[in-house]
Amino acid sequence: MVQPILDAILANELDTVASLDVPDHYRGVTVHADEVDMFDGMESRDKDPRKSLHVDDVATPELGPGEALVAVMASAINYNTVWTSIFEPLPTFKFLNRYGRTSPLAKRHDLPYHVVGSDLSGVVLRTGPGVHNWKPGDTVVAHCLSVELEGPDGHNDTMLDTEQRIWGFETNFGGLAEVALVKSNQLMPKPAHLTWEEAASPGLVNSTAYRQLVSRNGADMKQGDVVLIWGASGGLGSYATQYALNGGAIPVCVVSSEEKAEICRHMGAENIIDRNAEGYRFWKSDTEQDPKEWQRFGKKIRELTGGEDPDIVFEHPGKETFGASVYAARKGGTIVTCASTSGYMHSYDNRYLWMNLKRIIGSHFANYRESWEANRLIDKGLIHPTLSKAYPLEETGQAALDVHRNAHQGKVGVLCLAPEEGLGVTDPEKRERHLDGINRFRGV
Repeated sequence: MVQPILDAILANELDTVASLDVPDHYRGVTVHADEVDMFDGMESRDKDPRKSLHVDDVATPELGPGEALVAVMASAINYNTVWTSIFEPLPTFKFLNRYGRTSPLAKRHDLPYHVVGSDLSGVVLRTGPGVHNWKPGDTVVAHCLSVELEGPDGHNDTMLDTEQRIWGFETNFGGLAEVALVKSNQLMPKPAHLTWEEAASPGLVNSTAYRQLVSRNGADMKQGDVVLIWGASGGLGSYATQYALNGGAIPVCVVSSEEKAEICRHMGAENIIDRNAEGYRFWKSDTEQDPKEWQRFGKKIRELTGGEDPDIVFEHPGKETFGASVYAARKGGTIVTCASTSGYMHSYDNRYLWMNLKRIIGSHFANYRESWEANRLIDKGLIHPTLSKAYPLEETGQAALDVHRNAHQGKVGVLCLAPEEGLGVTDPEKRERHLDGINRFRGV
């Protein structure tokens, strides 16, 4: 049972955790291999994660070398959970099967159910052989990069490891659960001024935005850069907006409603484009884009910036917007892209790329160093969580549906072991110092 562990955590008796038994089962949010065909023939937008995500009792996995079991107090929804729940672009059981073939230890992950989730905040329960920097009772958050590092490719940038995977998406035993299995080099200190649900929410998107926009592996943003940010009030874009503002850049925030525009103003952004109010239609049909709409969009950007085109385009919608992004970037500018939530097959007019010396950079999550730096900025109160709502574990399907249908702002959290919101703050004085920022971004 997890109750004795939860009681110790709630009583802040973390030094007793090592003496408590680890439960042999726990509750986790799963998809089932025998249901991967349940949405066949349906449009993506009509697929309902509430039907495919289950809360099951699952067996606690064996703890291997270099790993840790974590009691999960809170987690959050990312778009990869939505993809998993609607079995797109392919069922994640293919990832688990492929991983399971790599080693006897990895075989644990190849199961007929997949415990999902790529964020967590919680308390270390146990560590495996070879773990020295973490111990039972440590309060932690986790980033979602899982690597093996047995070959040379990942030792300059771990994102290039040949066995790089996203935990909870391409591996099993993810964070939307009462207990999670992680590699010890996924762990980072939990910011003491944040609640469990606040601390869980930045992980994936904050690190992704950091690498994509700030890191030299991404766009290498500098002061004064004009940065066009798609979905600027959302889970990923809200962090990009913060990094642009804090880094001395000039964000141009693209949103889909006046409500979302107001959120960007609340964050401190001034240059905002409501694409629905402007009526942009970048596609004439399913197969043909409209360059005149790209031109109208570029003109709007220049009206806001005093005649300047974006130095950087922060791209993640993908198919719907990519042609406009390539067009809009300035001569010699950079389009940095990840995710492709509106579709993976991008098309654009290559004349605007090649003749204007623009660059497209692919960016995918972040390495441990980048994730650590992104978490450090959260810890220092320079970047704030953008959590808008937290659901109980039993309602994870609804939380995923909110993200799937873009009916959310910022991040959507999930309470796992935490019985209610507002718990987990261990430095109230630090929280008081950063409370204005926390409150300002809490509604994002």
